[in-house]
Amino acid sequence: MSVTTEVAIRPFTVEIPETELEALRQRIAATRWPEMETVADQSQGVQLATSQALAQYWGSEYNWRKVEAKLNALPQFITEIDGLDIHFIHVRSKHADALPLIVTHGWPGSIVEQLKIIEPLTDPTAHGGDASDAFHLVIPSMPGYGFSGKPTTTGWGPDRIAGAWVELMKRLGYTQYVAQGGDWGAVVTEMMAVQAPPELLGIHTNMACVVPPEVDQALLTGNPLPSDLSDDEKAACEQLAFFYQHIGYAVEMGSRPQSLTALADSPVGLAAFMLDHDVKSLELISRVFAGEPEGLTRDDILDNITLFWLTNTGVSAARLYWENKSAFFSARGISIPVAVSVFPDELYQAPRSWAEQAYPNLVHYNKLDKGGHFAAWEQPRHLVEEIRAGMRSLR
Repeated sequence: MSVTTEVAIRPFTVEIPETELEALRQRIAATRWPEMETVADQSQGVQLATSQALAQYWGSEYNWRKVEAKLNALPQFITEIDGLDIHFIHVRSKHADALPLIVTHGWPGSIVEQLKIIEPLTDPTAHGGDASDAFHLVIPSMPGYGFSGKPTTTGWGPDRIAGAWVELMKRLGYTQYVAQGGDWGAVVTEMMAVQAPPELLGIHTNMACVVPPEVDQALLTGNPLPSDLSDDEKAACEQLAFFYQHIGYAVEMGSRPQSLTALADSPVGLAAFMLDHDVKSLELISRVFAGEPEGLTRDDILDNITLFWLTNTGVSAARLYWENKSAFFSARGISIPVAVSVFPDELYQAPRSWAEQAYPNLVHYNKLDKGGHFAAWEQPRHLVEEIRAGMRSLR
């Protein structure tokens, strides 16, 4: 029986013409710069010195071909799901009893975020783990991101993406699997858990969505918070309140994504918009471009930004914010097993008490002492250890 076009899984290779890379360098060189910020800190956004250091390296020294080779050394595929091409990496472990795992990136991320965790998860015996910790790994590009198709109609929100991921795992022949994600990847992963297909054994999140709805509503409206919050819960509320005051990028993408035409026209403009995600990440990235690499390198950061530029997905990726209809951090009512890892520089540190309320089947909870919002990218070793520990009871 032949495979129909709709369910065919087609091999994929990244092949960017040299003319596109040269055009990128020319646009970087032609950047029209604003004047320097009028403050001595990052309170007005990405500082001019950071943007100019990034542009100097990007236009004269950065080599896209290195990450292109890394991607092409991995098994990549495209398959059509629900009328849209979905690109994904699929690396099977050599260990026969490996547990299938689908990992979802966020914004302003891509499959580039997960490249460092592939080998340790699929080949644990070569990276300080046991064969019993092995995973078969599926890493898709979300609709509108990277090499996946760009939706031409509305409706591709986190719930629909979650359904597409369930279909993808079924199409790959996996009858039992687990899921993991951070940022939008956490939301999509949680939506998979809400849908609770019988094949999904459990999930791991490094950005737990556990805020009680009444707390989230109070933070968004400025109404009084509950009076009986613990110290951890009060600290989480302070972090969330600060974040809610600094999400202009999300408001713009969530309400007027098509107005962000500059993201398709200016590579340095795209870079600045992507860098300004959260305070801690911007501080880290600024240090990197000031010559103090830690966790991330200049190439790490530009691999991701360049992927956005070359695929012209600045606007199509932004539409996910417009499509989303649910509260971002609120508890959703998940009954299947959940593992939670809390990194100190995450947007907020999810208290154990909220995690236990949101996830009645909480199988793992751990607070780490290093790392931020882009855990797989910045602290891959710690995230790998957390995924192994969090999923161990689900095998």
